[in-house]
Amino acid sequence: MTDETVRRRGRPRRTEAGSADTRDRILAAAREEFSERGYEKTSVRGIAKTAGVDPALVHHYFGTKEQVFQAAVETVFAPALSAPDVIFEGPDDEIGERFARFLFGVWENPVTRTPLLAVLRSAFTNEIAAAVFRRLIAGQLLRRVAGRLGLPDAELRAELAAAQLVGVAVMRYVIKLEPLASTDVEVIVKRVAPVVQGHLTGP
Repeated sequence: MTDETVRRRGRPRRTEAGSADTRDRILAAAREEFSERGYEKTSVRGIAKTAGVDPALVHHYFGTKEQVFQAAVETVFAPALSAPDVIFEGPDDEIGERFARFLFGVWENPVTRTPLLAVLRSAFTNEIAAAVFRRLIAGQLLRRVAGRLGLPDAELRAELAAAQLVGVAVMRYVIKLEPLASTDVEVIVKRVAPVVQGHLTGP
């Protein structure tokens, strides 16, 4: 049995599998593919081609396409949402502005924008991607915001506030509707913050 036959059956070459940056290169390629194509149109073969590796190596590190997607998104995006302490530092009557500034800050950061685009574009058409989005947003962010409010309908308030911000983000970063797409982010924060505040603490 030749080395090429073994490799086609799922065992990457030692030089490939042992490369220090191979895993990160695959994840970067996956984020690029998912953000541009969405979940349905992205394939393990396409990710491998972008990363410059054999598809067997993608399976070696991550398994299925679903597992590649989760790893590609969560390794970058989840840490940004797991510790948004800036939202909670300050008076409650300014939490809307802090919430808006935090989320748009995630969007404006090129490191976190690509996986976020991958999640959003995929979540509209694929339940796997939608589940990842729910887990990241609801599990790691909205529950903390709701806990800060201490109101009977706090979870609904937090979700409505997030819906406002995600809607604006989709128009700005995904659809790229002008002049919204090119407006300074601080202008956007100032405009949407009162609406977000109303959802969080209003009557």
